[in-house]
Amino acid sequence: MIRKVLIVDDDQIWLRLIKKKFENFSESFETVTAIDGMEAVQKLKERAISLVVTDLQMPHMDGLTLLAHLSEQYPDIPVIIMTAYSSPNSKKSVLDGGAAGYIEKPFVVEDLAEKIKATLEKESEGGTLQTVPLDMFIQLIEMEQKTCTIRIRNKATGKQGVLFFNNGNFMEARYHDLQGTEAAYKIFAWDKVTLSIQDDCTIKEKRIEGDLQAILFDAIRMKDEATGDSTVDEAPPQTLMGSIDLSPEEVLDTAPNEALPQALMESDDLPMEADMDTAPPPPEPFRAPADQIRDRIASHMGQVKGINDIYRDSSWDNLLAHTASLGQFFDAGSLKSAFIAKGDTNDYIILPGKPTTVVAVGTDCPRDRLLNLLNE
Repeated sequence: MIRKVLIVDDDQIWLRLIKKKFENFSESFETVTAIDGMEAVQKLKERAISLVVTDLQMPHMDGLTLLAHLSEQYPDIPVIIMTAYSSPNSKKSVLDGGAAGYIEKPFVVEDLAEKIKATLEKESEGGTLQTVPLDMFIQLIEMEQKTCTIRIRNKATGKQGVLFFNNGNFMEARYHDLQGTEAAYKIFAWDKVTLSIQDDCTIKEKRIEGDLQAILFDAIRMKDEATGDSTVDEAPPQTLMGSIDLSPEEVLDTAPNEALPQALMESDDLPMEADMDTAPPPPEPFRAPADQIRDRIASHMGQVKGINDIYRDSSWDNLLAHTASLGQFFDAGSLKSAFIAKGDTNDYIILPGKPTTVVAVGTDCPRDRLLNLLNE
């Protein structure tokens, strides 16, 4: 993956010159330019930038203001400061302000290119993974309590995002100009991705709301809802008797060819009048899966408070499939149910099936007892 380097300087002739010279390093990085800090901020919103090289003296927004903006909004992006007005104090000031490097004008273009390459190499020290299950990988990051910055590239679209973890805690997500939970939802919905892992995290205070598992489940569910509609309980299949809307007695009194096929009329399996008393009882009425679960709960637990609804919903199918595959990965056995803590009016118990059966429960529901029953 060719990373993008943003060069910021108000000297447009110099910008065109250095962009031309940096074409010799196109295998290592791609050059993007901006004429001041304001344009740089916009370029950062529009594309994934891996490194910024900026002049200090610029109109509208100078290099130090841009450095402060990057430290706050894009703390993972390293910055190299270039200036023609160098002094020991100014160098110390920009390095203390968060800059990764410093170079004095005039300089040899190859020297700046080598400084850029060396800085970018640090980004890939953790390694790169191709086409991995993103949800499974980040849950391993959480379990292993790893500190890292993960850059994710969507292989289908080329779009990129960043996730931040500190001791396994999900600290922040960024995708273009989105941050926090909204950015995480976008990233977690991607299927085939490439991951680049950097073994540190510049964010020390948690900026994202919510638990990783809840955000992950919500992201997968929202993705599924965008590609399919909910499915209601299936109606009972119609029998031949029901399809012609006749009672058994009316069927026996009906002449051939009016209601039943001739082959069926000739069958030895039809009950004769003498056998009517010994005919097998009719099959039990069809019960939809949601009704079966209601009956089961009622027979074992009686009237249970806090069960707000039971229904079938195909938008959960892929989420359960992901969860089941994760359980298989950790050799945890087959999936019987999953509990989704939303923290809203309802939480959800979801049960495997085609489509998934959902039990919406409130805070006053005896959830542990209910889960034990449903997992039997």
